[in-house]
Amino acid sequence: MSQTVRTQVAVTPQANEDIRRLDAGTKKAVGDFVRRLRADRSNRALRLHRLRDAGDNGRLYLATLDGGTRTGLLLETEENRFSLLAVRIGPTARDELTRLTVEINTVSGGVEVVDQSEVSANVVAMPARPGAARGAAEEVAAAEAAPRPAARATPEAPDGQAGPSALPVPLFARFEDEELIRLGIVASLLPVLRRITDSGQLEAVLGHNLPGLTRDVLLALHDGMEPDDVRRHVTSQWQAGEEVDPQDWARAARRPVSQVSTEDAAVLEALGDSFDAWRLFLHPEQQRLATTSFKGSAKVTGGPGTGKTVVALHRVRHLVARLPPGQNRPVLLTTYNTNLAADLKQRLRQLGGEEVLRRVDVASVDQLAREVVEQHPGSVLGVPMSDEEAMRLWHTVCAEAGVYEYDADFLDAEFKHVILAQGCGTARMYLRAERRGRGVLQRADRSRVWELVEAYRALLAGPPRRTTYALIADEAARIEERRMARAAEQARYKEERGGLDLIHREAGSGMWLKPRYRHIVVDEAQDLSASHWRMLRAMVAPGPDDIFLVGDAHQRIYSHQVVLGRLGIHTRGRASRRLTLNYRTTREILGSAQGLVRGESFDDLDDQPDTLEGYRSVLTGLAPQYWRAPDWETEMRVVATLIKERHERYGTPYAAMAVSVPDKAAVTQLAYTLACEPFRVPAAEIGREGPHDTDTVRIGTMHRFKGLEFQRVFLAGVSEGLIPRQRIEAFRLSQPARYRQEEQRARSLLFVAATRARDELVVTWHGRASRFLPEYADRDAGPAASLLTGDGPPSGSASVA
Repeated sequence: MSQTVRTQVAVTPQANEDIRRLDAGTKKAVGDFVRRLRADRSNRALRLHRLRDAGDNGRLYLATLDGGTRTGLLLETEENRFSLLAVRIGPTARDELTRLTVEINTVSGGVEVVDQSEVSANVVAMPARPGAARGAAEEVAAAEAAPRPAARATPEAPDGQAGPSALPVPLFARFEDEELIRLGIVASLLPVLRRITDSGQLEAVLGHNLPGLTRDVLLALHDGMEPDDVRRHVTSQWQAGEEVDPQDWARAARRPVSQVSTEDAAVLEALGDSFDAWRLFLHPEQQRLATTSFKGSAKVTGGPGTGKTVVALHRVRHLVARLPPGQNRPVLLTTYNTNLAADLKQRLRQLGGEEVLRRVDVASVDQLAREVVEQHPGSVLGVPMSDEEAMRLWHTVCAEAGVYEYDADFLDAEFKHVILAQGCGTARMYLRAERRGRGVLQRADRSRVWELVEAYRALLAGPPRRTTYALIADEAARIEERRMARAAEQARYKEERGGLDLIHREAGSGMWLKPRYRHIVVDEAQDLSASHWRMLRAMVAPGPDDIFLVGDAHQRIYSHQVVLGRLGIHTRGRASRRLTLNYRTTREILGSAQGLVRGESFDDLDDQPDTLEGYRSVLTGLAPQYWRAPDWETEMRVVATLIKERHERYGTPYAAMAVSVPDKAAVTQLAYTLACEPFRVPAAEIGREGPHDTDTVRIGTMHRFKGLEFQRVFLAGVSEGLIPRQRIEAFRLSQPARYRQEEQRARSLLFVAATRARDELVVTWHGRASRFLPEYADRDAGPAASLLTGDGPPSGSASVA
């Protein structure tokens, strides 16, 4: 008996968007259809109707998905291989799908669909000039030659009647067709683009599920980006990487850009409401980074919301897929704190299942360092102290020594970022250590600091014995470095002896002497210390795909300043890539957030400048709101009023909103205000473990917002003297390097908090607005107190689904 050959079915990104917008019943119908098609394409109940050929190896089919009005458009490119291109419902579904334009993009090489009738319906045709009929090219040329409407007056006729009005100028009139096509815009859309004259028409066109590359290019050009910059920041990231044959449908359908997943199981799961889109589709540049083989280490940078963590997770899955069979865990996935590590583990489980997870260690760097020290024979760990306890111990050291010219923050940072970072085990080593970005410290001052450091270590030794996470990381790095050195020496010894298994020597030194991991993937790399990097470098042997890290120096919330190349992690050149497309934050919010760090100089973790050049979003939404209050009490009540309004008037769940405040005291105060009459708004603090799954407004310091996202975010207390803290003014003249570092760190914290917002950002302050806010913020700010009166103005919020 012949066995039925199973059919492969891929879903294109545009079809996935169609499905995502459907009701649950239609999603189920699509899922059932795909299952039946996979099982037996010859099943007559599928009702496959051949529509037309698409080149030599492409055939378009219409399919009735449920025996009713739900219809799909499919492309067959090889025997038993289909791509689902689009889904429509209703009595006109078949006609709509028949009219779709299907083509291969010559830049990305992907299969793309354009609904000409839908996009054309949203564009008002340019009125013809009186006197003669013109072709489209003549019409565009005339429009290009005409001055902009804003600079052109409409003359009045001699009899007082209004003269002829000026023709509107198309938004993309100055770009030639060939140039737009080279940038990646789908050619069949050009006639419509030539008739778009305002932003409203453009937004309507973009709302009709256009191909991703076309959408990206149009928005970049509309935002004023020049074609050369569009080519560099947008088009290049979609480039196919090979010559594209616009008639080879089989090759086009197999490219990652043409499918949300190549796995049939994922296709079916995608039809459910609970399936996360990030698991399915990667932007072409993300796909390349997740799957490219590097000669050594690699680094991916990018602003908030660019999908760095998504790339890291897909990178882990890719590395695991290439492992030989086994039961060990040769891949490490790590980040800088425990709640982010827990989130990574959960997301990796969603992405790859237990099969991937059991080959991967997922842990924070501090957790990993502690395990190394605890497992090492003879190590005495001590009780780890919190940052607050460490500060109090530094105060004690200074008080007992009668030294008050150095504050606890300075001493703690000097200890972590100079002494431990450079492994300064003696005073002589510290006297010769570099202090990049920390200003000048004379030899006599360094000697005094060293004495205080030794007194600090003595107090830690106890009793009771205490330690810090920085010291644990330093000790773990030393243990791993010694271990790697012994493993390397053993390997050299075996090589010298002709590769023989020296049983007695290996048994005596420990046959386990080999690198802990084959691959290491690091998320939020900018917040790891030099000691962390020393430890990680010693845990994996230098070689292909050894360390893959993602991060953004603009989001650095700690004072770690490292140069990866000096720590043996080399990522310059082609091993260093940037992501520039934001998937989370609207263009309006992103523009305001970028202003918070504009003009500042940031490094790329390797002593090179890092910028947000080309950083952009394809999402549109509400402009940020600004509210000015006379005092903190009024400001808190206003924030409570705005939150309650969003919940009751617009239906925003409390758990979808969060408030960032300057310090822990403000967290407690705001939570109390929200709980009191007349608000009665449930609220919870964002702790070290992150937010809990309850319907409460989340309140936290800016540090706690790292790695999170919310529908609506309120930045409260953004006042001068609070952000940045007034105390840094003491360093403006006496320690200018430290002043610049503290100010930049405060900017980065505010930048992180602002970019957690998905749909709406509200900024409030009392007294003077923070110097970090744009100049227009104070001018445009509403009087917050007016919201507390019964007849006050509405907040201006809009409903966001």
